[in-house]
Amino acid sequence: MGQLLAFDVYGTLIDTQGVITALQTRIGDRAAAFSALWRDKQLEYSFRRGLMGRYRNFGVCTAQALDYCCELLQVDFDEQDKQALMACYATLPAFADAETGLQRLQAQGVRMVAFSNGTADAVAGLLAHAGIEHYFEDVVSVDEIGTFKPNPKVYQHLLTRCDQQASATWLISSNPFDVIGARAEGLRTVWVRRTPTAVFDAWEYAPERIVTELSALADALD
Repeated sequence: MGQLLAFDVYGTLIDTQGVITALQTRIGDRAAAFSALWRDKQLEYSFRRGLMGRYRNFGVCTAQALDYCCELLQVDFDEQDKQALMACYATLPAFADAETGLQRLQAQGVRMVAFSNGTADAVAGLLAHAGIEHYFEDVVSVDEIGTFKPNPKVYQHLLTRCDQQASATWLISSNPFDVIGARAEGLRTVWVRRTPTAVFDAWEYAPERIVTELSALADALD
């Protein structure tokens, strides 16, 4: 069976703050704060829908979070602006360390899949645009079972889809909630601490490894 690495996509491989440039052309120095709130609200909506059992896909959560940010921050984006910003989510850049890290793992013969809250089509397109799709043998999406990370069903779905045991499967994620969710289901975990100020939740499910960039992942897993 061998080891399998399941990579979270948004925030781990792909930089969700890549939308800041598009926001700057519209709202100037308010862009960074808007982008951060948009990301936080996007995740909050996915959590809430998962708990409620009222699934709508991640694109819907993203669009509704955008509407919320416009209302709260009193930003008057018209529909054309909103569509353009949503389109940015299909062309977000990979983090600078992503390809180097994936290349090293591929050279070692490691099996890798993308594992995301996004739909399979959206994630496949995003990885292709970033030029890193060829490193992954598959895209596993929560959309296939209609709920979101960190629902335990999501991690069990990953194992079933990939015909893997939890003890032979690593989740690689920058999102503590994702790492905790996977660890609680018996998967092995790596937290990608992308900013030095990031704090991991003080729960009983600590990551087995911590890296600050994906280029260090191959060494961390040896």
